[in-house]
Amino acid sequence: MTEPTSLEFTETMKGFITLDETDPQRGYEQGRAEATALKFRLTIRTGDVHAFAADPMREAVAGGHVDCDVLGGRQSVEGGVFNLFVGDAPGRRRMLYRLPFQDAAGHPLTLSGFKDVHDDPGFDLWRDTSTLYTRILAGHIHADPAAEAGARVVAAGIITIHIPDFLRQLTTFRVSGSALEAARGLETFGRLFLGDLWKVYGAFVPAGNADTIGEPR
Repeated sequence: MTEPTSLEFTETMKGFITLDETDPQRGYEQGRAEATALKFRLTIRTGDVHAFAADPMREAVAGGHVDCDVLGGRQSVEGGVFNLFVGDAPGRRRMLYRLPFQDAAGHPLTLSGFKDVHDDPGFDLWRDTSTLYTRILAGHIHADPAAEAGARVVAAGIITIHIPDFLRQLTTFRVSGSALEAARGLETFGRLFLGDLWKVYGAFVPAGNADTIGEPR
């Protein structure tokens, strides 16, 4: 029986948040002025990249850490979830991040963020792909829209992928299986994740084999 083709990559995003703010844009602007930075580094993994592509929920596991001084410094993410939804409109994708962690006092928090990506011509596509509108919620919130809607918002802001981090991210893609299956799996995921940017950057993504997956540093 052929083993499923798994995939992983590491993503680093950085930005600013503001405590006691619910609007990401206002939170980003005030947080930038006050230097309340937040960043995360995640390894995102799919157990079977073809099953991931075929599933409308497209759920992958995310682990790593969130780092924010006003929330207690570097804190581990365990049981994080990444979803990638493809909309009815051509070239539209919505990426959701749900990352449970704790503050320094042990209070449970969840980073809930989304990217709304439209494959429109021009620079907007890069901005969409690199921009995560973020809220920090009280408690560990799971895949329940009602629970998320009712959660207290601790902070809000925007975090982004900077160009150097994006170029490094391209080198972190790892796919299991034979060379042919790895290449197929990588292209399947890359077209979903990057959309039209895959045409530009796909050639720079190495299709390697990875039997074991390490935690992000």
